[in-house]
Amino acid sequence: MASYQLKNLLATKPISFFLALICFQTISAQTKIDLTSLNDFKNAGANWHIAGDAYADIAKNHVLKYTPGVGVLVNLPDSTAHKDLFTNFKHGDVDIELDCMMAKGSNSGIYLQGRYELQLLDSWGVLNPRSVDMGGLYERNDSKRPEGLRIFDGRAPRQNVSKAPGLWQHFKISFQAPRFVNGVKTENAKLVKVELNGVLIQENIELSGTTAGAISKIEVPEDALRIQGDHGQVAFRNIVISHYNKPVPTITDINITGYIGKFETEPNLLTLKPFLQKTNPIISVSLEGLPKNSYLLQYKGILNIQEEGEYNFNLNLRGGPLKVLINHSILYPFSKDGGKAKMLLPKGPLPIEFIYSKYMASQQPVLILKVNGPGFRETTISDPRTNPIVSKDPVLMLAKENMVLRSFMDVSATKRIVHAVNVGSPEKINYTYDLDNGMIAQVWRGDFLDASPMWIDRGDGSSKPLGAITLLGNPTLAINKLSNTNSAWNPDTTNTNFKTKGYVLDDQDLPSFKYSIYGTSVTDVCRLLENRQGIQRTISLKNTTDNLYMQLAVADKIEEISTGLYLIGDHAYYLKIDNAGSAKAIVREQKGQKELLIPIQNQLIYSILF
Repeated sequence: MASYQLKNLLATKPISFFLALICFQTISAQTKIDLTSLNDFKNAGANWHIAGDAYADIAKNHVLKYTPGVGVLVNLPDSTAHKDLFTNFKHGDVDIELDCMMAKGSNSGIYLQGRYELQLLDSWGVLNPRSVDMGGLYERNDSKRPEGLRIFDGRAPRQNVSKAPGLWQHFKISFQAPRFVNGVKTENAKLVKVELNGVLIQENIELSGTTAGAISKIEVPEDALRIQGDHGQVAFRNIVISHYNKPVPTITDINITGYIGKFETEPNLLTLKPFLQKTNPIISVSLEGLPKNSYLLQYKGILNIQEEGEYNFNLNLRGGPLKVLINHSILYPFSKDGGKAKMLLPKGPLPIEFIYSKYMASQQPVLILKVNGPGFRETTISDPRTNPIVSKDPVLMLAKENMVLRSFMDVSATKRIVHAVNVGSPEKINYTYDLDNGMIAQVWRGDFLDASPMWIDRGDGSSKPLGAITLLGNPTLAINKLSNTNSAWNPDTTNTNFKTKGYVLDDQDLPSFKYSIYGTSVTDVCRLLENRQGIQRTISLKNTTDNLYMQLAVADKIEEISTGLYLIGDHAYYLKIDNAGSAKAIVREQKGQKELLIPIQNQLIYSILF
């Protein structure tokens, strides 16, 4: 927030305002379910446990184990204990963010208001998901409908981006409760959006009624969140609930004054003669009697704030610059930039002013202001009929056959691979290879690439994965020479005689990467595993030199959970050594992180399971 806004608030508001703001935002608007006990739930059955961590067996069905501690909620149903779990709180409009872990072959569900089920299922390897797969909206069931039509309205996820059993998966769920007037439903519930592992898989799904297995077919404005407990082994953590039950700000008493002229900088309005003065119910650039080009509109009104707190604004602007003031403080300076801004606002009616200059003849006027804040979702407080600025159609690469695309690839906010080779498959298992280091930088499950940044307008040469990404570490040299197992890993190719030789394609258009390092010739081949479980990598060496090691993984935590099978990071992915000859892998600590290394002479085969 701008310093003058903070200074103004400090001068005008008592400390109780800021204490109330902190209390409101941490207690009223957003709640993190306490997983140090089961006290946030009603009469939890014996199948529910509080744990420190959980582990699934990727080879055996329905095996989920846990370790002592707190922070993780685990369901282990059996023939005597298999109760569903209900929260103590009830919810209407809500956002839910959580991590979940499935046992192999497991089945569960999250019931919004106890009535609308979002499916949880071990869908690892499924190519064409259905409504019963991970992230699907479960079907409705009506025995009164004709035979063959009794099961209906289920919605499959847009793509399957679910991970392997035993890996943490991240959900973001936005739900809008049904609306009622005098007890009569006037609007159906809506699944606003669902993201799984960072990918949008459901959006704007209207729920015509309760799904199968609902606690009641009678819909209500509020009820408890329910987690299915009678089907399969599942674990949860980091459950954060954001309630949206507060009134949305409104702008009233709007007076508009118009001036003729081309105003590229902010004018002194007191020196100008208006051509238009009128009242209007909304902030709108669609007004009768406006010139075709080159005019300025000043809007003055009252912004009605129902709850004190921090408010986040998002401005979509076109046609010229805009200035916005709230309570006589600048929210947006006179600029064409638009974008995001925030402000601490007290409760009550506050003066709001817009100064909009339309002078760019090539652009249609656009002024759309959205806001979110304590207890309500983002909403448009300007004219909702105004068409937003529409970006150009995206350039999507959907790998209907094996596909190779070279581009820049950003693997973090500060790390860009400039010689990236992206390999996609119709099985929707994809990866990025770093030619400069002989490293697989990332893998992802789902659709291939958004190449829009490469081709739209000037382009920056980069592309973006369309699926759920698993990062395998920062770009670093894959093979190195170590004098002993305590030697530091050389992060780049300095003094290694590294030379990339590109790649060759086989008869299925799949690449084999080739390079030399320390005088050794390397062939690096990555192929899909059966059942879409991941990729298998074969490293073959010729003219080998002594003391060569391969860095298989770097993470805060690396655990060998069975012979040759490693769990990497915070349950991020598995790494399985398939054939290393007589070589033995080692886990060591360097610079506060764990490294998984293995000596390599002639050949190494290992798999990345995700």
